[in-house]
Amino acid sequence: MSNSLKEYLISTQSRVERALDARLPSAGVLPNKLHEAMRYSTLDGGKRMRPMLAYATGKALGLAEEILDGPACAVELIHVYSLIHDDLPAMDDDDLRRGKATSHIAYDEATAILTGDALQALAFDVLATDPSIKVAAESRLKMIATLTKASGSQGMVGGQAIDLESVGAKLTLPELENMHIHKTGALIRASVNMAALAKTGLDPKVAKNLDHYAKCIGLSFQVKDDILDEESDTATLGKTQGKDQDNDKPTYPALLGLNGAKEKAQELHEQAVKSLTDFGPEADLLRDLSLYIIQRDH
Repeated sequence: MSNSLKEYLISTQSRVERALDARLPSAGVLPNKLHEAMRYSTLDGGKRMRPMLAYATGKALGLAEEILDGPACAVELIHVYSLIHDDLPAMDDDDLRRGKATSHIAYDEATAILTGDALQALAFDVLATDPSIKVAAESRLKMIATLTKASGSQGMVGGQAIDLESVGAKLTLPELENMHIHKTGALIRASVNMAALAKTGLDPKVAKNLDHYAKCIGLSFQVKDDILDEESDTATLGKTQGKDQDNDKPTYPALLGLNGAKEKAQELHEQAVKSLTDFGPEADLLRDLSLYIIQRDH
């Protein structure tokens, strides 16, 4: 990882942490346990990849970071809610997330469900009302619509449903990619596309290329996750290593072999970078993030 990217990752993680802290209800406000659980699951953890992509897209488009604090928080809140629900006994039944006890272990199952519900609602409240999102009303509505679709049955939730139905099944490569375009890729695309919506008068061709970039890195992110599930360890990952293999879930290494999965990740990275051809150095962070996604160790 380059020093410039490392500095960017640290500064962005710090920025989104402050922004999330400011938008989450205080644990001192009733209902205290729910608000405490929301803060426990959201703050002090995670790569913050989706907010990073929103800010990096904004940088490529010449936008001030302040305009993107709201969308960056909204997409991260949806992501955290999805992790809480994914970890529940009825889903993946995991007890470790981001290096600490999952929400239903730290609190209880009912509180975890309600915490996810509340974070989801807060995400859309932020997009609808946050004063830092200084865009036209039409653009704000499009941001809400973008995150709504990315989060629902045609996006992340739909992908999770396919994932649950696919346990023990032998999927083809197109079927596996379709699942992850929804489950993992939808929120990553939303991160980039919401930032693009904050740019007034953006050329539709540029918006389309950014969306293709996001589609490619959304898939490469999942390919790398599947690789790490086989090659890494629980301490490094901050979640249970080998869980997908133990649960007989379809993965890219299972379908393509470990080397084939690594080649697939590299191919997707190259496609992502190619999508940014019309940009100059202002999009270097997006290029670096694409490479970081396939080279990361957790």
